[in-house]
Amino acid sequence: MNLHEYQAKQLLARYKIPIPRGEMTDKTDNAAEIFSRLGIKNGVVKSQIHSGGRGKAGGIKPVNSPAQASAAVKELIGKTLITNQTPPGRGKVVRKILIEESLPVERELYLGMVIDRKHSCPSIIASAEGGMEIEELARKSPAKIITVHLHPHLGLQRYQAQQLAYALNVPNINEGIGLFMNFARLFIENDCSLAEINPLVIPKPQITQIASGSTLVALDAKINLDDRALYRHKDLLEWRDISEEDPIEYEASKHDLSYIGLDGTIGCIVNGAGLAMSTMDLIKLHGGNPANFLDVGGGATAEQVTNAFKLLLSNKNVKAILVNIFGGIMKCDVIAEGIVNAVKEVGLNLPLVVRLEGTNVKLGKEILAKSKLNIVSADTMDEAARRVVRLANSNNQTPNSK
Repeated sequence: MNLHEYQAKQLLARYKIPIPRGEMTDKTDNAAEIFSRLGIKNGVVKSQIHSGGRGKAGGIKPVNSPAQASAAVKELIGKTLITNQTPPGRGKVVRKILIEESLPVERELYLGMVIDRKHSCPSIIASAEGGMEIEELARKSPAKIITVHLHPHLGLQRYQAQQLAYALNVPNINEGIGLFMNFARLFIENDCSLAEINPLVIPKPQITQIASGSTLVALDAKINLDDRALYRHKDLLEWRDISEEDPIEYEASKHDLSYIGLDGTIGCIVNGAGLAMSTMDLIKLHGGNPANFLDVGGGATAEQVTNAFKLLLSNKNVKAILVNIFGGIMKCDVIAEGIVNAVKEVGLNLPLVVRLEGTNVKLGKEILAKSKLNIVSADTMDEAARRVVRLANSNNQTPNSK
């Protein structure tokens, strides 16, 4: 689950990480009042969408008066922003705005934290050069990126935080140590998959109104939470913004299905993430384009298979469907019955290719054959991919369900 910037900053503040004064609004008529109440002279109006690159897309505007703040909010709310991180040709509608004070900056740093799959631990990534071009810095000057691996049980140690503080040349070493320790605690205690402060700034010395004269301030923040751990964080789950999510992906999450929408025409229903990726690769190899990644899991039920079909049919771009199931925990005959029932229930009129392998595969294929439904059976993954690509290319139907 992704957090908006204003939500991420609220979480930072809980862990005593200084943030600028600011307030979120989803209205167009109270910006001037918020600007005045914050008591600031120079501010910034920031679009709140789940995407980076907002500034380059015109979604962040400096303002110097209540009137300017009001005008900027009215311009941005309801506007569709297309950034370098939104899907091609599509953008995100701005529904919320963060009105915040603007700080004169002495220096920008970068501070991030991720789960390092290679080392099986959380890792802090930092640099003395932060800002919008951090990706370019990592590509051109990787030596300027500092990585600290955390002990999976003990977390960030004080000596590691001290090393970070010296490496980033922060003005106050003790303040830097405290901030890095708190940042690591935030990441671990809230089951984050990503936490990023970019930039973490050193304000100019005359700026003293921030958190009693803090020398480090989180000017921007991005935090993603592990969906599988949200049951432990009911308060954070309330921050979920459904309007920012793909409706099909949201519906899939309600049925414990792992779904990611793509731009192709071939719907995929597969069990297991690795098998799903291989299936998509084969579709591409034979000239097709997958419409989605969909992993029904190792122990999918007939009901989940039916829900998977319904999800695919809600995508009007889908012209054919490929079901690729390896029956290990799942038995092929049970899956075959689920497929037959699902096809009948949803009234499928799209080409359907099914490849089954594993436990009770012979019985599963017999069930599909006896159903008398228009189901194309394939023995291998390669054969299934070739057939579904050919059927998708020849299918000129506009509707994809009754």
